[in-house]
Amino acid sequence: MGDVGAGKTHMLEAICSLCCQQMRPARFFTASSLVMRLRRARDAGSLDRELAQLAKADILGIDELGFLPLDTDGARLLFQVISESHERQSLVITTNLEFARWGAVFGDGQMAAAVIDRICHHGRLLKFSGESRRMRHALISGDGTPEGQLA
Repeated sequence: MGDVGAGKTHMLEAICSLCCQQMRPARFFTASSLVMRLRRARDAGSLDRELAQLAKADILGIDELGFLPLDTDGARLLFQVISESHERQSLVITTNLEFARWGAVFGDGQMAAAVIDRICHHGRLLKFSGESRRMRHALISGDGTPEGQLA
């Protein structure tokens, strides 16, 4: 959870990379790409097989939760993954949204509360704050503003 550009995705990529370097299976998805993958599997009649494949990973990384809205169907599919991973595998979720706004993401306050309950149980919450690294390193030209500063 935290500010845009503060390093959440970078941290998740590094964790997944380290896991792979240790020959431990890791999976990394944006929340929206995972939902699309689950929909395709369900529509093809292979959702159970897809869920079993996801469950084989030692760590499942879900990036950018809440960045793109989920419809009810997508929220239920994502809930199923999170629920099935509870106490079975490591799950890392990145988001810019505080928990109070997760009801809007899942379209259902009860479902959001259930997800929050599962990820907080035995979990660790990290808050990333600060200015965006990308903005800090952006080149601004034309007005004489020093590199990394906004006019």
